[in-house]
Amino acid sequence: MENKAELAVEKTLFASRWLLAPIYLVLVVALVVIVVKFFEEAWHLVTHYETGTDVTFLFVGVLGLLDLALLANLVLIVILAGFENFVSKMRVAAESEDRPAWMGHVDFSGMKMKLIGSLIAISVIELLKDFVQADAAEISDNWLKWRIAIHAVFLVTGLVFAVMDYVADKRTIMVHGPASGHES
Repeated sequence: MENKAELAVEKTLFASRWLLAPIYLVLVVALVVIVVKFFEEAWHLVTHYETGTDVTFLFVGVLGLLDLALLANLVLIVILAGFENFVSKMRVAAESEDRPAWMGHVDFSGMKMKLIGSLIAISVIELLKDFVQADAAEISDNWLKWRIAIHAVFLVTGLVFAVMDYVADKRTIMVHGPASGHES
C-alpha cells in the first residue's frame, strides 16, 4: 500500500514539470513581440536616416537593433534550454541539421551563465547608447553614474556566478572524478 501511495506522489511530482510548458509558450509570444519591435526599429532607422545625418543617429539605431537581437537570442535560449532541462527532451529537433549545437548540452548552470552574459552585453549596449546620446538627449551625469553602477553590479554578479560554477565543478571532480563534471 505504501509503495502505491509513494508511486502516485512521485508520478504527480514528475508530471508537475508540465506546468512550466505554458510559461515557455508565453515566452514564444514575447519573442514574437521582440521581433515586431525589431522590425519597427529597423523601419524607423531606414525611413528617418538622411544622407549627411550625424553618424550618431545611425550608431544609436544599430545599437538598438543589436540590443533587440541579443534579447531575442536570450529569450530563445531560455525557451529551448529551459524546456529541455525541466520539461521534456525535444525529439522534433533531435535529427534536425538546424539544431543549435548547444541544445541538449546547456544545463541549468550553463543557462544561468548565458543569461548573465546576455544581460551584461545588453547593459553595455544601453550604456554605450547613453554615452553617445548624452549631449543630444540631455542625459544627466547622475543618470550615467547610476547606469555605470548598475552595469558594474551585473559584471560583479557575472564574476561571482562564474566563480561559484568553477568551485562547484572542481568540487564535483574532486568527489566523483573527472567524468562527472557538467557541460555548459
